Amino acid sequence: MANISGVIKSIRDIMWQDTGLNGDAQRIEQLGWMLFLKIFSDKDKELELMDDNYTSPIPDEFHWVKEKGNWAGDDEGITGDELYEFVDRKLFPALRTVDVSTGNRRALIVREVFEGNNNYMKSGINIRKVLNKLNEIDFNVAKDRHAFGELYESILKELQSAGKSGEFYTPRAITQFITDIINPQIGEKILDPACGTGGYLTCAVEHLKALANSVEERQSIGENVSGWEYKPLPYLLATTNLILHDIEVPNIRFGDAMDQPLSNFTERDRVNVILANPPFGGIVANNNENNFPQSFRTKESADLFLILMIHLLKIGGRAGIVLPDGSLTGDGIKQRVREKLLRDCNLHTIIRLPNSVFQPYASVATNLLFFDKVHHSSEKGFATQHVWYYEHKMPEGYKAYNKTRPIQAKEFDPIKEWWNNRQESELCWKVGIDTLVERNFDLDIKNPTKKEEAHEYSSKELMEMLSSSFEKSNLLLQELREAVNG
Repeated sequence: MANISGVIKSIRDIMWQDTGLNGDAQRIEQLGWMLFLKIFSDKDKELELMDDNYTSPIPDEFHWVKEKGNWAGDDEGITGDELYEFVDRKLFPALRTVDVSTGNRRALIVREVFEGNNNYMKSGINIRKVLNKLNEIDFNVAKDRHAFGELYESILKELQSAGKSGEFYTPRAITQFITDIINPQIGEKILDPACGTGGYLTCAVEHLKALANSVEERQSIGENVSGWEYKPLPYLLATTNLILHDIEVPNIRFGDAMDQPLSNFTERDRVNVILANPPFGGIVANNNENNFPQSFRTKESADLFLILMIHLLKIGGRAGIVLPDGSLTGDGIKQRVREKLLRDCNLHTIIRLPNSVFQPYASVATNLLFFDKVHHSSEKGFATQHVWYYEHKMPEGYKAYNKTRPIQAKEFDPIKEWWNNRQESELCWKVGIDTLVERNFDLDIKNPTKKEEAHEYSSKELMEMLSSSFEKSNLLLQELREAVNG
């Protein structure tokens, strides 16, 4: 078994020396497509041994290891300018135009990955060094693949601090908790319509693997766990993530979840389970809000995703999602979105998270919402009769989560213990539908037992307050002078 962490460390060191790579996001994208191709090619070798009729969608010349090409698999193979030219001017153009006319899903994955991603490395010598390090890993050896799968999570985590790419990674503690609570079952259709790097999908896959009792049940997992992603880098990373978790042909659609009218999604498109952290704070692209009913049209992505997810759930389906505070409150369209949620679904639980969970990418306060689809809208009835709230507390001594001290899975253990035996306490409270109607469906309800915390002002804040106070005093003095002199 290869020393996987040592291999990745060496690759990082090589990439730092290449002038074409700038920042974590580019390094991860570069490593991403190279990893994908290595893993895909290793899987092709296995499929060819198992099935005499199997043909790889990748032409021989561009396969990682082939008798006719072997451009990557031969440690003594082409290097320098020849390798750079091959990758940039032959490999990428060829794989971006792979024949997909046969309907081969593996061919489509290759095309979509290479259409959207790039080779940033400028030194063929450095490319050769990275290829040789990757050749030390055999992804057909289960130990190598699973060891790398664990390490891959830490690579994805680095996206949190990679500028805008942070939006594609949800902390593992949250994806695991939501999956455990929702408890997907074999045979159920499971969807993440904004799957990012595949965190929820891989949690669902591992959860279902533990339940599978036959080869048929294990095979059904890959078909029933699906995702949608519209940006090339996370699509690549999610696809690779699922392959590492033994899903031969990942069921991920490359495209915008909102690029067609809501009415196009009919009963056959509906699913039993939705696990998601939809993008928030974003602006919907290409006027796609026009694909939604007039009363729900907004540019705010999180609100439209909520409408989409309600629509995509089967009756009896259940969802666990992340939403920001901004989606819990507000008038107009936001209010109508929340009313629809309470009418169509039993919103039974809201877990209120501290506002540093997604730092450094985002510092807004977020919530975990759990709801079940109960019935279609009616004028009078509400599927929700009351909502339980639970305030998640940070560990003692923490002022905020950060890169070195992220939220941990064990922090959710008290909530799991409370889940099936709910009682109100200083951390949890229940709010009835009548109260929510009176509040115009405002769900941003603070802990009623919590006293307002004293705010500790910084020196800068104190100086600004003093300055403001002096300005007001001077204005009052001026007015008094004018009154006396007048």
